[in-house]
Amino acid sequence: MLSFLRTLLRERRSTSPFPGMVPPFPPRFRGRPAITRLTDGTRALPVVDLGACLFSPEETIRADGAELAFTPAIDMSARARPSLVTDTGRVAFGDALGERMRALLGRSLRLRSVVAGSCAGCEGELTALSNAVFDIARFGVQFVASPRHADGIVITGVVNRNMVGALERTYDAVPDPRLVIAVGACPASGGPFHGSPEIAGIPDAIPVDLWIPGCPPHPLTIMDGILRLLGRLGTGARAAADRAPGAGPST
Repeated sequence: MLSFLRTLLRERRSTSPFPGMVPPFPPRFRGRPAITRLTDGTRALPVVDLGACLFSPEETIRADGAELAFTPAIDMSARARPSLVTDTGRVAFGDALGERMRALLGRSLRLRSVVAGSCAGCEGELTALSNAVFDIARFGVQFVASPRHADGIVITGVVNRNMVGALERTYDAVPDPRLVIAVGACPASGGPFHGSPEIAGIPDAIPVDLWIPGCPPHPLTIMDGILRLLGRLGTGARAAADRAPGAGPST
């Protein structure tokens, strides 16, 4: 116990200062991409689908008079799937939840995780949200064991054929009004498993309220998207995030 208290006094604060600021990331971190024109030509810029992006070094390009490079920026979630397709790297988030929905939720949000054919990468990042570093519970967001106690579900994985029924039953068990958050490249596009005949995808009857890209997304990217959905981050907070060391252009 004394050793723990000495460590606590020495380190002072273990929780991330986000959303007040975004902590610096190591050089190898790959966040929201930026697409820039290298020449004055009229050739159209390449288009990137963040929903299908795996954020791998191989996806960095410098060709056809343009360059795609990853920045340390974490803000890349969107309310609509088409908004993840961009020729600049910037993403239009869309509107936060309406006042009525926010009033119903109050200061809390309970989520049920549905792992629908995943490699477990995204689940690891979701688990990290509850640790002392990110501590998403300080914003009233918690994961619960039963969909009947939840305000919405978080979907990870490609949603393979064997999981469609389980996903639909879980969604049906959540009381109205309910939210659906899709985390990672897999539910958005199939991710690295794109093209597999076993992928069914999210059923059309389950409307997605928030798409969070990444393979897997960083915990702060997930937190950023959820807080924007709840209307707790606005343009001022986004501008502050973009002023972080090495951050990309503001959206």
